[in-house]
Amino acid sequence: MLPSSHVVPIDQALPLRLNSPRQLADAFGEFIAASAQLEASYRELQQKVAHLSGELADRNAALTRSLRENDRMRAALQQMIDSMPCGVLVLDNQETIVMINPEGQRLLGLATEKVRKLNELSRASRIDFDGLASAAADGHDAELCLATEAGKRWLAIGRRELNCAAGNQETVPLRSIWILRDITANKLAEQEREAARRATALAEISSILAHEIRNPLASLELFAGLIAEDSSNPQWIAHLRAGIRTLSGTVNNVLSMNGEGVARFAPMDLAACVEGGVEFVRPVAEQACVELSLRPATEKFMVRGNEDGIRQIMLNLICNAIRHTAAGGKVDVSLRRVRRGSEEFNGVEVKDTGCGIAPECLGRLFEVGFSGSGETPGLGLAVCKRLMEQHSGTINVSSRQNEGSSFQLEFPAI
Repeated sequence: MLPSSHVVPIDQALPLRLNSPRQLADAFGEFIAASAQLEASYRELQQKVAHLSGELADRNAALTRSLRENDRMRAALQQMIDSMPCGVLVLDNQETIVMINPEGQRLLGLATEKVRKLNELSRASRIDFDGLASAAADGHDAELCLATEAGKRWLAIGRRELNCAAGNQETVPLRSIWILRDITANKLAEQEREAARRATALAEISSILAHEIRNPLASLELFAGLIAEDSSNPQWIAHLRAGIRTLSGTVNNVLSMNGEGVARFAPMDLAACVEGGVEFVRPVAEQACVELSLRPATEKFMVRGNEDGIRQIMLNLICNAIRHTAAGGKVDVSLRRVRRGSEEFNGVEVKDTGCGIAPECLGRLFEVGFSGSGETPGLGLAVCKRLMEQHSGTINVSSRQNEGSSFQLEFPAI
């Protein structure tokens, strides 16, 4: 804008311009020059506006791409957290639940219940998170045992604080994150390892005791035989020999169950071995007043086996039958041929007239430690099954309560 001193009233300037064509021409020229300059400035302004519009469009496009990338990363992070095998719980500095993933909801039993605060979560899950917050301050996870409908469940719960710096201010915790892990499998594995360790220790002790008992038993058996040759009371000697042979069978069961030694197999007459086993256990039957009979074989029953192992099977089966047969009852042992297709087996049956076996116990008879009466350690029949498997044979049982039981053995014939 021109200074006020250069402004001429229109009623005075007009006559001047009309009276001076040259001045009018000069003014018109100045107007044309100013107009051209103004037009150039306008074009320059348009160019700058267009340039700024382009930059703004580029900035908007970059911002849109950044927002999309952030959304994608946020979705990917959420998907990762949701698929984590552990529970994740995030709280702000007001102890408001910012996020909890599906595994965390499952571990805390929050199927449909919505909670917003940590104290509400403590009531809903019956876990004292306030107490855990102070306990987890040292960075160590706390372990809890929870009682559920499916049984006991162990949880490991850890808490970490998330920090961020605000300008030059001191770093302060803005929120915390809780990690929940189901450690039930680990706890059960620890219990199983401990049980296995104890079982191993017990097996070692049992083997040591069995070895220490075996030698005195052999001596007692020998001296019992010598006393029997020069004694006026054979009944006492029979009781002594029955007790010794029962103890010998128990020792052999312990050693067999603990894998003592390697059995050697050779061709042998099953009938002769069974007869020897029956005679070995006969004092036990006489002591219990149970009739023990063996149907004599008229031919050989050849199998590939271990004589000590088969004798132990017969000892266990006959002693088991005698134990469940009342005085005056009978235990009968017999041999037979069994043919299935092109295969031939030599079979042995031990049948008694005892009390029989309850149906619910039949499926567990050959488990280690299972005893239907609770009066034995539950090794005899388990040892029989293991020894039969070593002989590539089978053992089966049939029983009717109050009518007796029958155990059938089958060995591959050679």
